[in-house]
Amino acid sequence: MSKKSSEVQSTRNVQQYIKELVQYVDQKKGTEIIVFDVRGISPITDYLVITTGLSEIHKRTIAEHIMQHGRPNHVEGCEIGQWILLDYFDVIVHIFSQEAREFYGLERLWGDAPQLSVDYDTSTP
Repeated sequence: MSKKSSEVQSTRNVQQYIKELVQYVDQKKGTEIIVFDVRGISPITDYLVITTGLSEIHKRTIAEHIMQHGRPNHVEGCEIGQWILLDYFDVIVHIFSQEAREFYGLERLWGDAPQLSVDYDTSTP
């Protein structure tokens, strides 16, 4: 499977889009937000945004808030809620329960990839 070009890249800067995604997660109180730069490492995406939600409703609320600002190309896990995946091609957002995050260990899997420090406006509601 090869990475496809996305509307995100053609309409706005991917770095800015990541900043916005992290801000949307923070607005709904997602915890432990990490962004990995997996360009050149992953054949399917350039960036991973990983966060934790405190409950099934909380994870779904985070995902719905993100999707209000841009429709992903693919969504997985909204019905079950342990791990919700929003695929924007250039960026994949993972919203985990604490248990699923520890079990799947994406931080261990992608630990060699650089982490991005993302500054965003915390005053925006």
